[in-house]
Amino acid sequence: MEIKERVIVYVDGFNLYFGMKEAGFDNCKWLNIRSLIDDLLKPTQELVTIKYFTSRVSNNPDKQKRQSTYIEALETTGIKVIYGHYQMNKAECKRCGHVWPSPNEKMTDVNIATNMIVDAYKDSFDMALLISGDSDLVPPIKIIHENFKTKRVMVMFPPKRHNTTVSASAKGSLMIGRKKLLDNQFADKVEKANGFMLLKPKEWD
Repeated sequence: MEIKERVIVYVDGFNLYFGMKEAGFDNCKWLNIRSLIDDLLKPTQELVTIKYFTSRVSNNPDKQKRQSTYIEALETTGIKVIYGHYQMNKAECKRCGHVWPSPNEKMTDVNIATNMIVDAYKDSFDMALLISGDSDLVPPIKIIHENFKTKRVMVMFPPKRHNTTVSASAKGSLMIGRKKLLDNQFADKVEKANGFMLLKPKEWD
């Protein structure tokens, strides 16, 4: 019997979301990540789990509601959600002195790095598939390749998030194209285990 390559997927939620937003792919935000991964894995690979890293948005009820709805939809597919910390900082224009709120998301890169290294140490995967273009994740990628010679980290870049430093440290990389995103959207209504219906946010049509 053929032994399949075990894959754990690590998703940088904000990196993916803002990449799609920057690319103008608002109609791709209702993304079924589980379906996308199933679509991308080869028959010689098997999915162990998907870990989705994010922080709870604060100070904006509409955004909070959309985020909660989306996270609940992801959880219906068995994705594990791991939270960092979201804080509102202030940014100031040096020229005019105007101050505006600047959301800052903390701990996601640390959480991803820790999970990847611990999972490698526990021999939970053969391949780590990282969805992010954050260069802060280069050190854990290098650590895994240096210390676990039989394991590899591959990177899938969200739209507008390609990073040559990250690409150089990985054992392979690709961009997630618009067609793949569009092909793997949730249905407009997603049913939870308790029968509750999650509705796609109108702003994401």
